[in-house]
Formats: sequence, structure tokens, C-alpha cells
Amino acid sequence: MHEQSGLSGFQRAALVVVAIAVLVVAYVLIQGAGNDSGDEAATTPTPATSSTPSTSSTPSTTSTPATASTPSTSTAQPPAEPAIPTVRVVDAKPQGGVKKLTFKKGDQIRFRVVSDTADEIHVHGYDLMKDVAKGASVTFGFKGSIDGRFVVELEGHEEQIAELDVVP
Repeated sequence: MHEQSGLSGFQRAALVVVAIAVLVVAYVLIQGAGNDSGDEAATTPTPATSSTPSTSSTPSTTSTPATASTPSTSTAQPPAEPAIPTVRVVDAKPQGGVKKLTFKKGDQIRFRVVSDTADEIHVHGYDLMKDVAKGASVTFGFKGSIDGRFVVELEGHEEQIAELDVVP
């Protein structure tokens, strides 16, 4: 008679490879938890371990893809461009009150106005004006060549929407 409770040599080898793959994944997860970098290092080794049982490769082959993929997840991304301050206009009024914008003299000044009201946006002192359509936005970009405090106004509604401080 044939006993069916025993495992074949191939099945035993496959179980050993799967157990080693689980240990490698656990090790990578523990190492990734210590990094606290927020990237998805834990998901990278999964494809390497899923291909291992089908090829019945040795444990050294299993650990090589996991370690080789770890540096690729830690590559530095180029620094993101700083967010442009945004003034939101709702019903011809600045949402959340008059927005305070502060820049250093000589720096590039950039801000955006998003408006549900069509009007002209006027940056007093610099005498810059741009029309904004209803439901649209405009972006201002200019060199901060004059220091002081300047009003940014919804011109037609005579409503101040921002205060621009250019400090020395």
C-alpha cells in the first residue's frame, strides 16, 4: 500500500524554498520598518519571492533580488517645487479672510488667485493687474523689488483679498 501522508522530494524542496522566502520577506519588512522613510520597500520583495517557488532556486538566489531591490526604493527624488500660495475668492470675498503673503526683497514673488467671481486682480504698489474669469485662476510672478506692505484687491468689487509683505 501507498501512504499519502508523505511528501515527495519536490514538495519538500518547494516548502523549504517557500519558508526561506517568508524569512527573507520578514527580514526586509523589519529592516524597512526601521527606516521610517514612508516608501513601499515592503511591497518590492513580493515579486521576487513569488517567482522563487516556481524555479525551485536556492536560498542565495532568493535573497539576492530582495537586497538588490532595496537600494532602488531608497533612491532620492528631486526636491519638489514649493507650493504656490493660493488665495481663494468665494462670492467676491477671500475665503478664510485676507491672505497674508510674505516674501523677501529680491526674491521671486509667486501666488495664485482662484475665483468664482470674474474681476480684475490688482497688486497695489507694483501696479500689476490681471483679469480672472468666473471659476478660473490667475498666477502672478514677479521680482520683489520694492519692500513694504501692499494690498492685493478684487478691483471691481473693491475687496482686499490679500496682504503682500515684502521684507528687506
